[in-house]
Amino acid sequence: QVQLVESGGGLVLAGGSLRLSCVASGRTFSNYVMGWFRQAPGKEREFVSGISRGSSTYYADSVKGRFTISRDNARNTVYLQMNNLKPEDTAVYYCAARSGAIVLSLEYNYWGQGTQVTVSS
Repeated sequence: QVQLVESGGGLVLAGGSLRLSCVASGRTFSNYVMGWFRQAPGKEREFVSGISRGSSTYYADSVKGRFTISRDNARNTVYLQMNNLKPEDTAVYYCAARSGAIVLSLEYNYWGQGTQVTVSS
């Protein structure tokens, strides 16, 4: 089992920045692919960004150039730096982990509880 705890969400003005963190416990963090997802009210959960065990990164088109994912295996933590935030980025953001190859779908084994990000105009 892997336990994931997100933090760093909040209320920010459009154009502002936030950094989300996700701390993992329970298994060897470096063995897992990590992903960030989000779910806005009335919408399906969607892929935002992912990072492989070797730190290759992947982004949804909607966040490319604005969001940066990174991982610190020594701290068992994955980060999502979000810059130039837009009102359409408002959602609950979830951290997820999976074994095996990275995928851009919801096929992750473990999920955090989510953290709310609200971007006001």
